Amino acid sequence: MGNVRILDCTLRDGGRIINCNFDDDVIKEITGNLAGANIEIVEMGFLRDEHLVEYKGNSTFFTDTDQITPFIPKTKNAMFTVFIDFDMYDFSKLKACADDSVTGLRVGFTKKQFMDKRHELEKSLLDVKQRGYKLFVQGVNTLAYSDRELLELIDFTNGIEPYSFGIVDTYGAMYLDDMVHYYNLIDHNLAEDICIDIHSHNNFQLSFAFAQQIVALADNRNIILDATLNGMGKCAGNLNTELIADYLTRKKNHDYDIDTILDIIDRYLYPIKADNEWGYSIPAFMAGIYKAHPNNIIYLTEKYRLNSKDIKYIVSSMEENTRQRYDYDNIQRIYKSYCENNIDDTGVLRRLLGEFCDSRVLVIAPGSTVMAYRQKINEYIQCNQVRTICVNFAPKGIKADYLFYANTIHWEKVSKTVEHSKCIVSSNIHADTEGVNLVDYASLIMEDSILYDNSTIMLLNLLKKLKVKEIMLAGFDGLKCGERNYVDSTFPTQNGTLGIDETNREIKKLISQYKVKTAGKIKVEFLTPSVYV
Repeated sequence: MGNVRILDCTLRDGGRIINCNFDDDVIKEITGNLAGANIEIVEMGFLRDEHLVEYKGNSTFFTDTDQITPFIPKTKNAMFTVFIDFDMYDFSKLKACADDSVTGLRVGFTKKQFMDKRHELEKSLLDVKQRGYKLFVQGVNTLAYSDRELLELIDFTNGIEPYSFGIVDTYGAMYLDDMVHYYNLIDHNLAEDICIDIHSHNNFQLSFAFAQQIVALADNRNIILDATLNGMGKCAGNLNTELIADYLTRKKNHDYDIDTILDIIDRYLYPIKADNEWGYSIPAFMAGIYKAHPNNIIYLTEKYRLNSKDIKYIVSSMEENTRQRYDYDNIQRIYKSYCENNIDDTGVLRRLLGEFCDSRVLVIAPGSTVMAYRQKINEYIQCNQVRTICVNFAPKGIKADYLFYANTIHWEKVSKTVEHSKCIVSSNIHADTEGVNLVDYASLIMEDSILYDNSTIMLLNLLKKLKVKEIMLAGFDGLKCGERNYVDSTFPTQNGTLGIDETNREIKKLISQYKVKTAGKIKVEFLTPSVYV
C-alpha cells in the first residue's frame, strides 16, 4: 500500500513532555535512525519566533530552518518537516526551502484563528508554498467544527492546494465512529491530490485502531499517519510508531526496519520515560471525555493529589473553551470552590436509604401545572403509599414529606421557616444548613450537560442512589414561550443564554438517558402534562 506513509513526530509532539529538551546528539541519532528504518516523513520539531524562543542548541524549538540543517542525514531517503503554530511565528522571516534542510512545513491553527484571521492565515499558508515548501494544513481540534464549518475549512483548503490536510484529535476525544465520519466527509470533499493526515492522541486507547481503520478506508487517497516512538507524548501520548510500522510491514507489505525502530526506543526513549510518565491513565481518559487540555489534568493530579472522581467533577464544571487551554489561576479558583462544596454524605445517604429504598416517590417540581392540577396531585397522594419531595419550593395546599433544595436563592426564601430535618439540601448551599440532610452536590450534577445542575435532575440522581422503585413526576412541565411556566416569578424562564427550545431539548435528553440507565430498576412516569413526555 504505497498510498500510506508514517510521519514520526517524536521530536515535536513527543518532545512536549520534556519541553523539547533533546540533546543534539540524540536529535541526530533519532533522525538518522528513523530515516534508516524507512520511516517516510520525520518531523524535526517546532519553528518559533525568536522573540518567543532563544535557540541555544539541545532543543527542538528552532527559530530558523538553518538550525535544523545539521541534523538532516546526508543521504536523504525521507522527507523532513517542521511545525509552526500560527500566531507564534513571523512568516515573513521564513527562508526559502533548501534541499539539505526541511522541505515540508506543517502549520497548525485553531478554529477561532480560522474564523477571525482567515485572510492573514491564507496569506501565511500561501507564503509557505511560495517559498518552495510542501504545505501541511493542520486545523487544530477537528471535533470543534460542525460539519458545515468543516466543509467551509475544506473549501478554504482546496483553494490553497496544500500537500496535506489534517484530521486532528487534539484532546484524544474521538471515538471510532467520529474518526470514520470525519474521514468520509473530508475524503468526499477534499481535492483528490491532497493527502489526508491523521493525528490522534491515545486517551481512549484508540490511536492504533484509528490507524488500521483509515488504512482500510483509504483505497485511492494518499494517507499520512502521525506517530511517535513508544507513543511518547503529553498525558496519554500518541499512536506508537513501532506498532503501526509493524502492522504495515506484516499486513500491507511495507518495508520498515522494526529492529532499528526498537533500538531507538531502547537507547533514547526508555531513559526519558524513566523520568517522565506518559500513556493511558484515568486522568488521560478524563482529558478525553471532557475535551480538556492535558495540562489541566496533570496540574490537578500533581499539585493537589486529587483522586480521579474529584478531578472529573472539577474539570466538568469548567466551560468547554476554558478546559481547552491551561490557566492555573482559574483551576485554583475552581478547586477552592469545589472543596467548599465537596462533602462526605455517607451518613445522610445511609439514613435516607433506610427510608426510601424500594419506595414509590412523587417528585413535585415548581411548574405551573402544580396549581392547575393540585386536586389530581392530592388524590394521587391519598390513594397511594407514596413519599413526596418538592423541588426548590414549598407548595401551598399539598403535603410534602421532604423539600429538596439545590439553589441558594430559593433556599434563602424558606430556610428560616421550614423544618430543617425534613429538608434535603445540596452542598453548594452554605447558609442556614444546620440540621438539614446535606448531600454532596458534585455527585449529583450531570457533568457532561450544559444544564449540569438542573435541580430536578439532581434529585432524580439522588433517588437512584436511594434505590427507589418508582418515580412519579408532577410540575416538571418544561418551558413554553409567552406563558407562565412556574409557580412564581422568581424562577427564570431561561438558563443563561440557552433558549427555550434548546433547554427543553436538553432536559428531555437527560430524562431519556436517565430512563435508559435505570431501566428495570426505576419506573419513571409523569402525573401532570409536560413537554418532556
